[in-house]
Amino acid sequence: MKITVVGTGYVGLVSGTCFAETGIDVTCVDIDKKKVDMLLNGEVPIYEPGLDALLARNLEKGRITFTTSLAKGIKDSDAVFIAVGTPPDEDGSADLKYVLGVAREIGRHMEDYKVIITKSTVPVGTSFKVKAAVQEELAKRKVDIPFDVASNPEFLKEGSAIDDFLKPDRIVVGVESERAEKTLKRLYKPFLMNGHPLLFMDIFSSEMTKYAANSMLATKISFMNDIANLCELVGANVDLVRKGIGSDARIGNKFIYPGTGYGGSCFPKDVQALVRTADEYGHSLDVLKAVESVNYRQKSKLVEKIKAHFGENLKGKQFGIWGLAFKPKTDDMREAPSLVIIEQLLAMGAQVRVYDPVAMEEAKHTLKDTVVYAKDEYDACIEVDAMLLVTEWSEFRMPNFRILDKLMNNKLIFDGRNVYDPEEMKDLEYTYYSIGRETVNGPKSEKKQRVVA
Repeated sequence: MKITVVGTGYVGLVSGTCFAETGIDVTCVDIDKKKVDMLLNGEVPIYEPGLDALLARNLEKGRITFTTSLAKGIKDSDAVFIAVGTPPDEDGSADLKYVLGVAREIGRHMEDYKVIITKSTVPVGTSFKVKAAVQEELAKRKVDIPFDVASNPEFLKEGSAIDDFLKPDRIVVGVESERAEKTLKRLYKPFLMNGHPLLFMDIFSSEMTKYAANSMLATKISFMNDIANLCELVGANVDLVRKGIGSDARIGNKFIYPGTGYGGSCFPKDVQALVRTADEYGHSLDVLKAVESVNYRQKSKLVEKIKAHFGENLKGKQFGIWGLAFKPKTDDMREAPSLVIIEQLLAMGAQVRVYDPVAMEEAKHTLKDTVVYAKDEYDACIEVDAMLLVTEWSEFRMPNFRILDKLMNNKLIFDGRNVYDPEEMKDLEYTYYSIGRETVNGPKSEKKQRVVA
């Protein structure tokens, strides 16, 4: 088969490279010539473990190529994937201008039958807007070329996207014709041979599945963060609570780790978009609105603890931040809790030193000169009044506390990911704040008395 992937962002590049790995001929299209030239040279513009080696191998085998010409890219292709961005609009709804722009360009240049597949995360009904856009361009050309639209949402986790694509839990495809279904079955045949389930459904259901899946996971995160905050008030330990409920097979042990809230390119955007879609149909998704509210509040949780410890005025205080990306194994800082924390600390007059294993360049683009950029995690702690662990990178899990003792003004840690053992922190004589657990060597949280009717 020969396919075209339009867009070489995170989803498009991972998808195109992984399809090539299965033996399919792939042409990736992007309007950014500089990025296309980089990719043709095997240079990967995003951080994703294993992607650079996979791309290099398939470039060498001639199974993948890159171009800025969509007309050239779709020539002789069996299927065209639209994998461009759908950024949130001002009201939180998904902005479809890039998706529909690609659809119109396909209509201007296609010469034979295609299956046009939305890979981008899009609201329910978008595929039919894509269909209308293509038909409009064909009508302008006064040609009658058959085509089908389909929906094939991605379920990639940043940091493990290669495995997620090549070894998926499921492949969801929405189609409206037998011909489109036949093409997609052929495309995904290597996955079927390896036992991965291919789920065909109508297009509306396929588009809804993506939003519903991410919203469910976001709900689990916000629920656990809310429970963690209550644990602090009543004197419970959220680690034990998490183990207790996670052992229930109906609940499971994934996405129930408390912290400073979710971020990234998917959960915040997808929850907002689904809420707005429901509003447009006159239905209020009250649970997801609460999920948004809890997540927004949770991003300030560490700062609340800092204010409780130091007071409202942080002028003259300096803090070291470990971790800037919204999660480990990525350089993505979109909607990252670190951005909220840093903004609030700076607003209270504090100085901030930051370090992240891979997101430093992205941080410089985002934070400019508002912070000090450290060369490593220890450099980030020189003469700081406290260290804040915001992203749970593996290299932060077992630091040399003897070095930290000498570098920091105070033996004080605010752990936003519950990485360290409170008993160990007690033995090391650190004042230690975490999420949903009792403070170590510091003021205890006041347990509120139950109101008995």
